[in-house]
Amino acid sequence: MKKLIIVFCLLIGFGSQAQIERVEPPHWWIGFEDSGLQLLVHGENVGNFEPRLDYPGVSIQKVHQADSPNYLFIDLEISGSAKPGFLNLVFENPEGQEMTYEYELKERTRPEEHFTGFDNTDAIYLITPDRFANGDPSNDVDKTLNEKTIDRSDDYARHGGDIRGIIDHLDYIDEMGFTAIWSSPLLINDMKSGSYHGYAMTDFYRVDPRFGTMDEYLELSEKAREKGIKIIMDQVANHSGVEHWWMKDLPFDDWVNFQERFEEGEEVVYSNHRRTTNQDLYASDYDKKRMNDGWFVRTMPDLNQRNPFMAKYIIQNSIWWVEQLGLGGIRQDTYPYPDKEFMGEWAGAIMKEYPNFNIVGEEWSNNPLLIRYWQDGVDNAYDSNLRSTMDFAMQTNIVQALNEEESWGTGLIKMYDGLANDFAYASPEDILIFPDNHDMSRIYTQLKEDVPNTKMALSYILTLPRIVQVYYGTEILMDDSEKPGDHGLIRTDFPGGWTGSEVNAFTGKGLSAEQKDMQTFLKTLLNYRKNSEAIQKGETKHFAPEDGTYLISRTAGDETVVLILNKNEEKNQLELDRFSELGLQDAQLRNVVTGEIIKWDDKLELPGRGAYFLSTKLN
Repeated sequence: MKKLIIVFCLLIGFGSQAQIERVEPPHWWIGFEDSGLQLLVHGENVGNFEPRLDYPGVSIQKVHQADSPNYLFIDLEISGSAKPGFLNLVFENPEGQEMTYEYELKERTRPEEHFTGFDNTDAIYLITPDRFANGDPSNDVDKTLNEKTIDRSDDYARHGGDIRGIIDHLDYIDEMGFTAIWSSPLLINDMKSGSYHGYAMTDFYRVDPRFGTMDEYLELSEKAREKGIKIIMDQVANHSGVEHWWMKDLPFDDWVNFQERFEEGEEVVYSNHRRTTNQDLYASDYDKKRMNDGWFVRTMPDLNQRNPFMAKYIIQNSIWWVEQLGLGGIRQDTYPYPDKEFMGEWAGAIMKEYPNFNIVGEEWSNNPLLIRYWQDGVDNAYDSNLRSTMDFAMQTNIVQALNEEESWGTGLIKMYDGLANDFAYASPEDILIFPDNHDMSRIYTQLKEDVPNTKMALSYILTLPRIVQVYYGTEILMDDSEKPGDHGLIRTDFPGGWTGSEVNAFTGKGLSAEQKDMQTFLKTLLNYRKNSEAIQKGETKHFAPEDGTYLISRTAGDETVVLILNKNEEKNQLELDRFSELGLQDAQLRNVVTGEIIKWDDKLELPGRGAYFLSTKLN
């Protein structure tokens, strides 16, 4: 545990008590590939002090003063001979007065497999923790923070969900067939309002006490790992919350973008959200700057990653959390908005330390070329070091395909043509597909509350050569039809997560027949997918839609999975001769959902609109 020893409390010439308020990262580890460590030291007039240390294997390489006198940045070199322990950083001012800060170097004790990243064998459960389950009501309110209340009747207030609530329902997540959890951020958002969502961090090293403690975050990671579930951390390199501790005393004049306007109380410049400026050969400097430097909103200052100290801070913070929790991945928010050269360096630094790790970046675009651009291995001038990106393009195609009437250019052909774009990707199987997420309308709402179409969307997503993500509540047809797209409503409380809930989705109590059926449907397919070599590694083949039906298959070894999407309302016959290249003639296949065994011969009778998920594995 770090300790601060104040040798001289009153510093002559400064007229105030001197103390080091924080050192970040709060501790570090020996044995990284990168032997350098940069400490941010913050305290009143600490910039007037010169640090020194005497610790075997650790040396100070350089000391940097900031524009604010209350910061020092100290570059340490941690050699291979360094041992874990506490080193004393001694700070001395020109008058010979000293302060000593005890800093811990830890041993890296986690085995390498703890850092195995998520991949296309995984199905990720996305959770908004404040709205999932309240496992510890005692932490609902913290009177020391700006937002001091909870109100479950207000979609934009805190509701009380927490880390303990996730821990308490790991069995449910596991039994559903999920192999990873992506939780929206759990770090502190000490904002005056809207703090529940987690994306306006006010301390990048502190768990929000209303979500729980660092020990509980560690417990979640360990207990999830025991069940074979990876933890994916949602990180934000683009911005902080305006109540972040450093906003009252910024270290450099360019720590955040458009800093001078903010400090003078003027209106800041907001992003134009023209993400194509990152790739556009003809983009103006004006548009590029507006895109990358502009703020989202006034409560979220845009961080300047071109400042080398900010860049180092963000990289070290990410590595600190990976090592601290033994993460199985990172989801990086708003990937195209920060400085793109920095983002390549950021991802590269993490992958250097954890070669088997994975990071997924959020690029909200319906243009596959933009999704392609950010993926590592693509032949372009930009080296992203990013293995996974998000497939918003295919998500849009799926919704349009199921909502539209069938014609030459509409309907199921949108799925077919969308999947045909996979030739552009370096590794399609590393792209993340999803029916919906915490920022968009629920899939059930997008599909006009149509259960068969929702089943078709989910079964198609689970069959694709992709990493899969499902948002909590999709399994019970949660919707936002009252006000489509409203973020507070999209993030509705999961039924059963609060004491006294009349409906409990964890146990099935009070669910409608349709909700139970959907939950069983998704559970069945997820658990099948978890053990299917064909879906995880198999060859993909699909056939152009005809007469309102679309067939896609996955094959590996002696296992073939066939998904038939049928938009015909009435019973119809599917002629099978055009699928002969699948080699299924006279084979028996099992309907994975119903258990029915069918024979693949000349025709297949489809009872009506819906998804038919068939497998040559009969048990």
